[in-house]
This record gives sequence, C-alpha cells and structure tokens, in this order.
Amino acid sequence: MVRPIRRLRAVPLIAESIVHHLSPFAIQFSDGVGIRWYGLSYAMGFLVAWMVLRWLARTGRTQLLPALTGDYITWCIAGVVIGGRLGHILLYDQFLLWKFTAQFPFWGVLEIHKGGMASHGGIAGVVLASVLFARKHGISPAGMVDTAAFITPPGLMFGRLANWVNGELPGKLLPDSMQQSPPWWSVKYPDDALAMANTPEAYAAAKHLHTMAYTGDPEAIKEIATIVPAHYPNNFIQAITDGPLLMLLLVIVWWKPRRAGTLSAAFLIGYGVLRNISEAYREPDDGVFAIGPLTTPVLVSMLMVVLGITVLALRTPDAPMLGGVRPQAA
Repeated sequence: MVRPIRRLRAVPLIAESIVHHLSPFAIQFSDGVGIRWYGLSYAMGFLVAWMVLRWLARTGRTQLLPALTGDYITWCIAGVVIGGRLGHILLYDQFLLWKFTAQFPFWGVLEIHKGGMASHGGIAGVVLASVLFARKHGISPAGMVDTAAFITPPGLMFGRLANWVNGELPGKLLPDSMQQSPPWWSVKYPDDALAMANTPEAYAAAKHLHTMAYTGDPEAIKEIATIVPAHYPNNFIQAITDGPLLMLLLVIVWWKPRRAGTLSAAFLIGYGVLRNISEAYREPDDGVFAIGPLTTPVLVSMLMVVLGITVLALRTPDAPMLGGVRPQAA
C-alpha cells in the first residue's frame, strides 16, 4: 500500500533497519502464479492447531472425541476463511463487494490470493463454526469455543508473519529523533520510495530501485535504505502479542480445570487488550473508520473485552470442567 509520507534527508547510515524485500511466493511458476507464503502460513496454523487439538482430545482436556478432530478442524478452516474474508470486506474494504473483473476469480470478494483477511472476522467465524459443530454432536457449545480459543494463537502468529512477507500492515513511522539513526528492529519499505517521488523522473528512478530491491539486489536495498523512513515493526509486534503472549495467558488460565466459558472469556479479554496495545504501533489503513485515535480494529477489540467480561459473568455452575495440566482421561 502506497501512502503519502514526508521526505526525509538521505543519511549515510544504512544497516540499522530491516529493509523489506521479500517475495510473496515461496515457489513461483509464472507471473502471478505460484505457492504463496500467505497460504502456507495459514496451512501451518491449521496444522499446529490440529496437532494441539489431537492432544487435547486424547488427554481428555476437551469434550471432543479424537475421532472428530479432523471433522472439527475442517469446520474451523471454513470459519476462518469465510469469517476472515467477510470481516475484512465489511470492516475495511466494502468496495470489493462491487468489484468485478474479466480475470479469475472475477469477483473481488474471492480474491483471497491477494490477501485481505481480518483476524476479528476469522475469530467470529471460528466461534460460529464451533457452536454449530457442538450442537450437531451434542457437545457443550461453550466448551467447544474454549477448545477453539486454545488452538487459535499459533494461527494468529503465522498470519502476522505472512503479513510481513506480503509487506502489509506497516507500523507507524518512528519519531523524527530516531530517524537519523534508527534501531536495528525498525523496518523500511521500498514502497515508501514510490510515495516520496514528486516528479515523473523521480518516480521512474524510484520504481527502478523498487524493482531491483525486490529481486534481492544488495546495492538497490542499500540505496533504498538511505532514502525511505523507518517504521515500527508492527508485524513482529503483533505476531508476538497474538501468538506467544496470548498463548501463555491461556495456558496459565487452563493450568487447572475451569468451567466451560472461562477460557473463551480469557481469550476475548486477552486478545482485545493485547491487540489494542499493538495497534498503537500500527499505521491505520487508508480510509478506515476512526473517531480520533479510536480506529475500527481498536473499537472491535474493545468490544471483544466487553464480550469477554460478559461471558465470564454468564458462566453457569453446572458447566463442564475442562483443561488442566494433568490428563482427565487416558
């Protein structure tokens, strides 16, 4: 995404920041066709979720029988893909509803290969899939959503790393006081060179550097680094908050068996709080709804915290006990 940014004086220091120059393709067969890291990240997230799910089922930490884990993870995949895509469209890019082209897949809603998945929508899709699956198989819906919550953080982490590979969701610019000598953890994007070009000649030169940088040319990467400003590493921040930190919280909550609904509440509250902390370092999407500093993802995350508190208050004493560090059944 190209954003208008202020021009900074070129500086002689080069190697302080990470310069984004990754291809979205793990394997590319032809122009625009290949196996993308974005898709592989989702596959890895589902694989890890399935492995954890099998462990939960085998050790009796969930009501789900081991024989049903394959069916359930399929429902979760559908919930993530459908919910994540619809969430992105409804919250951030309604234009895709009316975008039609002559090229496959013809409708903007189906252009998932170009990215555009909202984590909030994916979470909602998994919750709905879990409730429907639980009712079909006579399982506690609250307990099934608890199980979904426990297996979700790895997928969220891989999704954020995929955003990094795609060069999506950049962090905010570092303060001016840090730009002349940015820290090693900051990130620079070649796309910013295009946004800074103010004449056709400058744009042509920036476009050449941009192209060469994304082919891995070290000289182009070095030159880009002297031109563009440094950003907070938003993708890595959110990978840590949405993955390991959130998972640690859930493990602590489920260290002892808890009433069904407890883990879901902890997930909603924990994700909402951590997401709002990380959003402070993220550059808001163009055109996103905002009330001052309260952007759409911030508002939705605040709603998740409220829902989590509500779920915690509505737990019933007769709800099944789930989780625990020691197996409940062999």
